[in-house]
Amino acid sequence: MTAAVLDRPALDRPLRAPLSRLLASELRWTLRRPRTVIAIVLLSLVPILIGIGVTIAGRRGGGGGLFATLVGNGFVLPILSLTLLLTMLLPLLGAMSAADALAGEASHGTLRGLLMAPVGRGRLLAVKAFGVATTVFIAVLGIAVVGVITGVVLVGTDGMITLSGNTLSFGDALGRIGLAVLWVTFQVWAVAAIALAVSAFTEHPLVVMAATLAGALVFGVITLIPQLDWMQPYLLTSSWTSVTDVLRDPMPWDGLVNSTLKAACYLAIGLGVAYAKVSSKDG
Repeated sequence: MTAAVLDRPALDRPLRAPLSRLLASELRWTLRRPRTVIAIVLLSLVPILIGIGVTIAGRRGGGGGLFATLVGNGFVLPILSLTLLLTMLLPLLGAMSAADALAGEASHGTLRGLLMAPVGRGRLLAVKAFGVATTVFIAVLGIAVVGVITGVVLVGTDGMITLSGNTLSFGDALGRIGLAVLWVTFQVWAVAAIALAVSAFTEHPLVVMAATLAGALVFGVITLIPQLDWMQPYLLTSSWTSVTDVLRDPMPWDGLVNSTLKAACYLAIGLGVAYAKVSSKDG
């Protein structure tokens, strides 16, 4: 009798699944979505298309800007691919993943079960954010890896020729590409965090994607209006061209650091708003 009484509080306590199990389950669930896999594969094919196009243009003497730098300089291909995809398609992937994480599950009725389960709201949001972040990282890393391979095979390289005219060794070139991968991933994480906040307020994934892309387009339009130059320091997209700084030698850090701090602010705001809504959500 005494043992039963002593054990009763332990029985009354809700069981909590290990965090590692929750993260693994979320990752499996996320990477099994057909549209997520298709999106990652299609984005990874972009460097191949650019490499083929640059190879053909190089034979005809065409191209300009970064495309001209890419001729015979294959290590520039992953940087060029990330620069182009950061303008629209990578933010779209982040918004799509965030939309599926909360709004998508709410529309299918599975989120209510998670909210009623013995899982803290903070843990639930952290698990969902982990799934979104991992998807974005895999996509960016895939683009970079395919870009390096394609650049070496199709374009050819003896090292990375920077915009300053210096040639970096193979190891230094990979280091610059790795830095670009981390920087671009963090920028897209910031967009995904805002999308996650929007996703917490709706059950319609398309609304999340439309709202996020509309915001990115508005930011892009604002950057083109001289009278609104005072807003530039607060716009996330205004510093996305800083990724090309990894192609300079010596590499300037101001743009990369400032844009990273700006993205960190957007990331904190997005996750904070998402947590505030999820913590009061009843399913």
